[in-house]
Amino acid sequence: HCNNGWIIFSDYVLVIDANFPSGAQVVLPKIKALTDKPIKFAFDTHHHGDHAYGNQVMHEAGATIVGHAGVLAEMKKYETNYFTGKGPGRWEDAAKGRKDVAASKLRPPSLLFEQKMAFDDGTHRVELLHFGVAHTHGDGWAWLPKERVVYTGDACVNGPYNYVGDGNIHAWIKTLDHVIALKPLKVCPAHGPSGGPEVLANQQHYFKSLLAEVKKLKDAGKSAAEVQAAANTIKETLRKDERIAHYIGQFIDAQVEKAWVEMGGAAFPAKKQAQAEPVKLKARELLAGTGK
Repeated sequence: HCNNGWIIFSDYVLVIDANFPSGAQVVLPKIKALTDKPIKFAFDTHHHGDHAYGNQVMHEAGATIVGHAGVLAEMKKYETNYFTGKGPGRWEDAAKGRKDVAASKLRPPSLLFEQKMAFDDGTHRVELLHFGVAHTHGDGWAWLPKERVVYTGDACVNGPYNYVGDGNIHAWIKTLDHVIALKPLKVCPAHGPSGGPEVLANQQHYFKSLLAEVKKLKDAGKSAAEVQAAANTIKETLRKDERIAHYIGQFIDAQVEKAWVEMGGAAFPAKKQAQAEPVKLKARELLAGTGK
């Protein structure tokens, strides 16, 4: 699940991210416990399942699904079964392991914007903004100018959650410049705890530091295999920086490869899977402690 937000306007509610279906089902009662105003809009910050697969649940609750045009474009790219019927897409893959996805259905956003869309009732104002490629090609940000609060989706997280497969790290850094220029007082990431403007600065610093380490290897003429082998060293180097140590996680190898490929390097060679010797244990050996 991702972190959700919602803004209660004078006569309706705008929800930030639809979450997975199960996440949406958790969020809706919380909103309804606070207000009897209808949930009219749900904003997908991007197309990934933990942000957009709950769209159908939100729609059934009365919401129109809103997103940047890139959200729909990327759904058309990755949700092949829904749009073309030609083979399973990401939805079908997710449904194999998630009962909530299997029980629901994909619903793309129907209200789209290119650069900006505003919701304003005279008291509250929310601007949905697109500044360019970051985590994906369709990232949207929800900016509350009066309160100086920004909801970031996955384009800024606060922890080891940076999946880079659908974005561009170099462009991501530039996109963060635009959001930092808003001078928010509170930053609400889709994963990890909220904080102040330092959350944006740390996210950007992490990527700049990652690129700097990979560039050293590029400038030294290293091969893809050598850079791949150096990923753990890069991880330990980045971990020494207290500002960004908490960004290190399961995606570090993929992040190093992404940075390398963006610099013109070849994709990493596939790692050979070591075949473990079959282990045959008798019941008495297990009971003796071997399998505890």
